[in-house]
Amino acid sequence: QVQLVESGGGLVQAGGSLRLSCATSRLTFSLYDMGWFRQAPGKEREFVAGITSIDRTSSTDSVKGRFTVSKDNAKNTVYLQMNSLKPEDTAVYYCAAGYRVTDFNAGMPYWGKGTLVTVSS
Repeated sequence: QVQLVESGGGLVQAGGSLRLSCATSRLTFSLYDMGWFRQAPGKEREFVAGITSIDRTSSTDSVKGRFTVSKDNAKNTVYLQMNSLKPEDTAVYYCAAGYRVTDFNAGMPYWGKGTLVTVSS
C-alpha cells in the first residue's frame, strides 16, 4: 500500500531551522499533490503548506515567509524547510498525498505517521 514516512523533526531553539522530509512509496509521486499539516497539543490538525503536481505552492498565513515546501520527483520526496521557528510551531507534522486535490483542507487519502517538532523559547 501507499507509504509516507516523515523525518527531520526534533528539538530546536526559537529562531532556528529544520527541514522535514517525507519519503513516499507505492504511488506515482509526480502525479500527486502533497501537503504538510500539523497538530499541536490540544488543537485540531491544520494545513501548513502544500505543493501540487505542477509545482504550485500554497501555505497558511502564519508560516508565510518562514516555511517553504518543495519536492524532488526523482526521489519521490517532499520537503518542508522551516526557518525562524517559533514556540507556537511546536506540533506533530504530517505529510499527506492526494490526487488532483482542489482543496488541501477537504481531506487527503494518504497520510504519514508524523514527526515531532519542538521549538523551545
